[in-house]
Amino acid sequence: MKAVIPAAGLGLRFLPLTKEQPKEMLPVVDKPTIQYVVEEAIGAGIEDILIVTGRNKTSIEDHFDCSYGLEGILKVQNKSHYLETVRSISNLANIHYIRQKEQRGLGDAIMTASKFIGDETFAVMLGDTVNISEVPVVKQLKDLYDKYRCSVIAVEPVSREKIKDYGIIRYSSISERVFDIQELVEKPSPEKAPSNMGITGTYILTPRIFECISRTKPGYNGEIQLTDAMQLLLKEERILAYQFEGKRYDIGDMLGWLKTNMELSLNHPVYGPELRKYITEILKK
Repeated sequence: MKAVIPAAGLGLRFLPLTKEQPKEMLPVVDKPTIQYVVEEAIGAGIEDILIVTGRNKTSIEDHFDCSYGLEGILKVQNKSHYLETVRSISNLANIHYIRQKEQRGLGDAIMTASKFIGDETFAVMLGDTVNISEVPVVKQLKDLYDKYRCSVIAVEPVSREKIKDYGIIRYSSISERVFDIQELVEKPSPEKAPSNMGITGTYILTPRIFECISRTKPGYNGEIQLTDAMQLLLKEERILAYQFEGKRYDIGDMLGWLKTNMELSLNHPVYGPELRKYITEILKK
């Protein structure tokens, strides 16, 4: 199975931080956000990854490429630990790139991957969402796909004030964590939402989604929404939702990014103990 990682967004909610730096390259503790996503895909056995980029996103490609100059300096200075770390990044997976030339929404970004995917079922993993779990979330979805042979999307309950920021599903339960989707609505108001179960940014999709995207009209914010395309797919194929096991960190806005950095830093095996001590001292003042 291949994976598509959309990473073409402008990151407007992070300005001026993202004026020249892609939001997917914002650091979370000691590595950029998108590296967590790539590592999750690899942990699920996915080796071929397409990253959908846009203008001013070349630093993403540079990050996953070889850096011969830096490697040479590290080798001369005998900094073997750093050298091993740098080399391991460029050897993570077979990473391919394509540009979304216009900001026309997530559905359009996925459409750019149609030739790369062909007639195969594939994974979609948003480039600004970090999942921390014992079993990679995308593998949890893959396992369900293997059982039911239909599209599967990750969901979780969201607070009432956050409903307007998510695609929301109406569903019936199959088991404790598995749901049959009956309707998908992109960013409804809390009053009109069919539930509080939000789509979190990890998907396994059948290739039929491309034809559905091609028939999808611009919706919320004038963009071609993947949620709207999945609503068309739902009329033709079954789609399941899975309340995944693990924790998702939302890097979609500044506060979410800051909270993610704080929590993961405090729990880091190397930096955590000293950082906790430092914060305790600050709070005493």
